[in-house]
Amino acid sequence: MSDHTLAARLEITIAIAEEAGQMIIKAREQQGFAQRLKKDNELVTDVDVAVDELISQRLEEHFPGEARLSEELAPESALHETAPKLWVVDPIDGTVNFAQGLRHVAVSIGWMEEGVAKVGVVHAPFLGETFSAAEGSGAFCNGQTIQPSSAESLAHTLVGTGFPYRKEERKQLLKRLEAVLFECQDVRRNGAAALDLCDVACGRLDAYYESVSPWDFVAGWVIAREAGARVGHLYPVPSAVPEDIYPDHLIVTAPGVYDAMAYLLLEADQRKP
Repeated sequence: MSDHTLAARLEITIAIAEEAGQMIIKAREQQGFAQRLKKDNELVTDVDVAVDELISQRLEEHFPGEARLSEELAPESALHETAPKLWVVDPIDGTVNFAQGLRHVAVSIGWMEEGVAKVGVVHAPFLGETFSAAEGSGAFCNGQTIQPSSAESLAHTLVGTGFPYRKEERKQLLKRLEAVLFECQDVRRNGAAALDLCDVACGRLDAYYESVSPWDFVAGWVIAREAGARVGHLYPVPSAVPEDIYPDHLIVTAPGVYDAMAYLLLEADQRKP
């Protein structure tokens, strides 16, 4: 609906994400959910599906007719969606963490208009944190303003990343990992890309790099950008795909280390095995 301001959209999105978070907490307490593997050995639970249905229902109630893209809803159309208004949803980012009883789990809801990501909410129910941002209004965690770290050298850069489910794709990433381990402070792998982006936004991490899926990063991308972090891609984005939904070779860092981090990763890619 065109009469919703960005601020109104953000407020509604926060409420939806937090309602979904309560559903996730209850599901873990009851421990009655089923698990199965999707394509590429990716885990999904019936809680993912139920939470996705809840979010879709709430979005339709408040924003009828607006397109929705989620991990559980037509993911194969991810980079071909041309709707002028698009919700990008991950009902449970960190499904393996959720199933294993770990706390790095998040509801991620982003909104795009004409290919530009403008609203982002990442709610971590087990951490009690809600990150939020709307274009031009800054970024927040539980209502408090956040900003990235002041890191200026790779030696003091704590880096977040992740690895694909397909194990044969992991080997090619070892060159990047080796370079980061040698040149940076250390590496963290928390298992939820949306929260990695938010951790860069609030200064807990100084940098993050990974290739993911659109629903993993769109909301966190808005939050990091609005907080003042630098966001980009290591390689050119295809001309037919909006930059804010293209999920390959992401790099998000504190402003002072973006160029050095990008150079380090690109140089690593060129090294012979």
